[in-house]
Amino acid sequence: MPKVKTNSGAKKRFTLTGTGKVKRHHAYHSHILTKKTKKQKRNLDHSAIVERENMKQVRDLLCLR
Repeated sequence: MPKVKTNSGAKKRFTLTGTGKVKRHHAYHSHILTKKTKKQKRNLDHSAIVERENMKQVRDLLCLR
């Protein structure tokens, strides 16, 4: 049986914390920033934890079991 490969796109987008949670970056912070307020850009700059509902999909992409 072949090896299971990690999804390359997910590998670049998610990082694992020490407790096993998955960190992600906020969307909408890469371009067209002139029309966004300072507060909105500042809040998008922080990382977030992947929600429980999406965790199974992300763990499958990262081959974490």
